[in-house]
Amino acid sequence: MPTQAIAAQTDHGCPVDAISRAYLGIAGGDAGIALRCAIADALSDLMDAERRTRERSRLILRGYIRAAPEAASKAES
Repeated sequence: MPTQAIAAQTDHGCPVDAISRAYLGIAGGDAGIALRCAIADALSDLMDAERRTRERSRLILRGYIRAAPEAASKAES
């Protein structure tokens, strides 16, 4: 049974295996360096995603603040 699971992964090109092979290739086969590179890239991506989320939140809040006086004046009319 485990060999079938392994065969299924290789047939469909498991992305985890492909990514690990790419990092190992870049690191010259050194697993420690490959792991550090993968962690650094993941943290960089996470920080970038958090920055984009904060930026979107700021823009959304700015839109609500700009729209609030217009909505209030229309409600009073």
